[in-house]
Amino acid sequence: MAKRERVMRMSVEQPLWRALTAYRVLTMLYAVGLFATAYDEFVRPWVAVAYYAVLCGWTLATLPRVANAARCTKRFLAADLTIAVTGILLTTVADAHERVQAGGPTLPSIWTAGSVLAFAIKGGWRWAALASSLVAVANLVERGSPARDTVHNVILVCIASVAIGYVVEVARASERTLARALEIEAATRERERLARDIHDSVLQVLAMVQRRGAVIGGEAAELGRMAGEQEVALRTLVSGGLVPVSRVSEDAAEGALVRAVEEEPEPGGPVDLRALLAPYAGATVSLAEPGAPVPLAPAAAREVAAAVGAALDNVRRHAGEDARAWILVEDEPDEVIVTVRDDGPGIPEGRLVQAEGEGRLGVALSIRGRLRDLGGSAELISVPGQGTEVELKVPKDVTDTRGKAEQR
Repeated sequence: MAKRERVMRMSVEQPLWRALTAYRVLTMLYAVGLFATAYDEFVRPWVAVAYYAVLCGWTLATLPRVANAARCTKRFLAADLTIAVTGILLTTVADAHERVQAGGPTLPSIWTAGSVLAFAIKGGWRWAALASSLVAVANLVERGSPARDTVHNVILVCIASVAIGYVVEVARASERTLARALEIEAATRERERLARDIHDSVLQVLAMVQRRGAVIGGEAAELGRMAGEQEVALRTLVSGGLVPVSRVSEDAAEGALVRAVEEEPEPGGPVDLRALLAPYAGATVSLAEPGAPVPLAPAAAREVAAAVGAALDNVRRHAGEDARAWILVEDEPDEVIVTVRDDGPGIPEGRLVQAEGEGRLGVALSIRGRLRDLGGSAELISVPGQGTEVELKVPKDVTDTRGKAEQR
């Protein structure tokens, strides 16, 4: 089946950048509106008009700059803060002294907070503290004294920007942790898939060579011994495996990156599960199936058939070549149930846990792992001396753990 790499970028900052873009436009209009309503009270209104022309042109021209962290460069932030501070200091030139001393608004008014917030979102709380400190100094110089309302506004902007900067830093750390967890999950699932394929092919052949070599003896026994050693080494490899380091973008503000390999959906409609199970029927294996087709998505049908094959391999290995097995297929309205039962000696209590510890993952991966990935389940019932029964259940609307659905 074809595979493709899916790249996911996770960033909780993007809504903040969109909000900041809207904030800058709205506060620009607000500052211009305040000036328009108090135009007659300005002693040098032409200074304010010139400043607002620059402010409006800068705000509208730099909207793409505050669309994301990559475009919001240090040079832009410095220029943006310079325009805000310049507007604060020009207030004493354009406005009447009485209005300034009475606590009248500065030329940029609350537009200044947008410049400080850009520092917070881009660089975290330290950058926010630096920008708010410069704005505080400019406000104190503009008023000439630390008036109560000025100090109140300065502290409010400082606390808000530092808090937002800290939240952004925590969010980035959480994104990296989540990206790592998703990467480990994707790598684990891919490793389990490879382990199932290896178990169904290479490990089965090595185990057969080891058994037959021991029976034949001579040089074949030595070959069987070597095959057994390679089987153990390969089981250890596939049960351990390596997990790649999760990818994080070069600019942490862009959000964490996760790359996952996914299987491309197959074209065509459902297939009849009976056709895939029919080859397993034989002298020692009986197949009981419905008279009508049992439709399943192609990938799901193949995985169920492979799980049945793994169960029959376990019967031959542990119950002997002459052991009898029965396969029962039930087509329920919402799910398909396949039961594999044998007349072997059964499985001793605790043997499955011991087998997983030894790297023998036939039941854990080839059976349970396959059904788990399909959103189904595999239940194994075994009583010593009374045989073993494996019940496989898979929903007809298959939804795997990665969120894709294959409809009937």
